[in-house]
Amino acid sequence: MWPESSEQKQELRSGLTTGCCATACCVAAAQALLATKQPAKVEVLLPRGQLVELVIESYQQLGDTEQGIRTATIKDAGDDPDVTHGATVFVELRLIAEKGVFFKPAKGVGTVTRAGLVLEVGEPAINPVPRKMMQEHLIKSAETYNYSGGFEVSVGVENGEQIALKTMNPRLGILGGLSILGTTGIVRPYSCAAYIASIRQGIDVARSNGISHVAATTGSTSEAAIKKQYQLPDMALIEMGDFIGALLKHLKKAPVEKVTICGGFGKISKLAQGHMDLNSRASSIDFKHLAEMAVAVGADTRLVEKILQANTSMEVLKLCQEQHLDLASEVCSRALIAAQGMLKDRLPEMELEVWATDRKGQFVGHVKAEDLQ
Repeated sequence: MWPESSEQKQELRSGLTTGCCATACCVAAAQALLATKQPAKVEVLLPRGQLVELVIESYQQLGDTEQGIRTATIKDAGDDPDVTHGATVFVELRLIAEKGVFFKPAKGVGTVTRAGLVLEVGEPAINPVPRKMMQEHLIKSAETYNYSGGFEVSVGVENGEQIALKTMNPRLGILGGLSILGTTGIVRPYSCAAYIASIRQGIDVARSNGISHVAATTGSTSEAAIKKQYQLPDMALIEMGDFIGALLKHLKKAPVEKVTICGGFGKISKLAQGHMDLNSRASSIDFKHLAEMAVAVGADTRLVEKILQANTSMEVLKLCQEQHLDLASEVCSRALIAAQGMLKDRLPEMELEVWATDRKGQFVGHVKAEDLQ
């Protein structure tokens, strides 16, 4: 079991990627097969030269061959809100006559079924950097123990199929489980690198499959609303969460014909201020800014005072709606201008629009580029 976390304030703790875990399993398995050792801990050399030590939870001989073994470790993502934190990552390593390192998915790791990812269709969802890490460590083991054959590496994650349902993998066409990820081997707490990577992958998969209109949403409520509005396929839906900046930055490199940004009114009001990270830790609802926008659509002094005393953005919206003032469209207009500023090199050939919803998923505002002219 995992130890209880301290109630005292501490620095956030870094963790290790699934790719690093799989590499550790490879190192342990190679030692078991080539040197009849079963170390309790092994070292892994990360891409940037750092050595880390991982605990190996188990060794299990594979029943189909004496030249194969299963090793496992537990993923520790540190203080990052990673869905794979605490998952058991395992490798089934087999010695084969053909020289080289060959990858296969084991239970809980997905297979690529759509074009647009860095891996070919039919390949196990083991990303390039983890592949390279495993290859390098296995080749070094072969040299250390004078082994001239090759390795078949099957990487898996216990309960990976269920965990993958909490990720973007099914929508990206990675079926059957999780992806083995990592570019540095280290999980930085709250860096959310994997989330941003899924945004990029979502755009790339949509483009590769001929989808010209994508809709980026801040959550499930706005996603359901915009999907119904345009009858969009799942592949066209990009769950950007709070990372509007990451979305727009990738669209500059990988444009599509039409981009719909849809989110809750409060999140869109942050974009209207020019914020590119909509999370509360990075930006907050600015009631003075909302009051300024309300004045732009006709708010009087009394209404401004009420806005400045409000507790939530939805309270502000309701106050304006009661006076028949279209604050939501003003917010969407300014949000659109902020997004256009990021994509100016791609306009006007890329059509851009912004929608805002309330908490029930009802549209409260909508602005297209032509509305600003």
